[in-house]
Amino acid sequence: MESVEGRVALVTGGGRGIGRSIALTLARAGAHVAVAARTVQEIEAVAAEVAALGRRTLFLPLDVSDRPQLVRVPEQVTRGLGPIEILVNNAGIHASGPVQRTDDATWDAVLAVDLTGPFLLCRACLPAMIEAGWGRIINVSSIAGKIGLKYGAAYSAAKHGLIGLTRSLAAEGARYGITANAICPSWTETQMLDDAVATVARATNRTLSEARQALLSSSPLGRAATADEVADAALFLATSGVITGQAIHVDGGEVMA
Repeated sequence: MESVEGRVALVTGGGRGIGRSIALTLARAGAHVAVAARTVQEIEAVAAEVAALGRRTLFLPLDVSDRPQLVRVPEQVTRGLGPIEILVNNAGIHASGPVQRTDDATWDAVLAVDLTGPFLLCRACLPAMIEAGWGRIINVSSIAGKIGLKYGAAYSAAKHGLIGLTRSLAAEGARYGITANAICPSWTETQMLDDAVATVARATNRTLSEARQALLSSSPLGRAATADEVADAALFLATSGVITGQAIHVDGGEVMA
């Protein structure tokens, strides 16, 4: 495996949950990390944690649906830390509801953050990676990118698209020493799981415990992953020079294909 010591990473959605864990895991492995998300207090706190590990860092307020902002990201990170060598597209949003009640605004918002944003950031970061002859692109998809998600058409469509984008990036980037892979978590111990449990409980008149059990019932392990377990997969992909074009499940065996 290769070292990420001294490499520069950008993690979107890095203020909490999976993104925070990935940022800190990369920092512990020696990377310098730019932490990007919309909530300034959260990314400022994570950047402070990265700095406490002895790594250079910066926090970058970023709305992934804002195209002009995305264009400026490589320059901002390069000015503060150096060219982006490891790009982790983790920022994402989710919307729930049957297809016939999914309006245009919801569809557009989910696709903008979960698919178009990662595409634009990859496009913006690729020139420096190509010039350097080295790069790692890690897109946080979902098992919803491998199966149809009931009441989550926009999210599932975006995450399927993200895996397709990842595979195209892998095919194009291989000659330049760039790998591209996707991570596909199932339920993970994050705010998204807490919100889903609360939604199911309200809709079905179940207790929070019953709703949680129902959501996790499809996992052979019977539990959610931790954010750190997902981050371990990201570090593995960042340190491999041969694994590319893959969609790695971190799902307790929920999807075995």
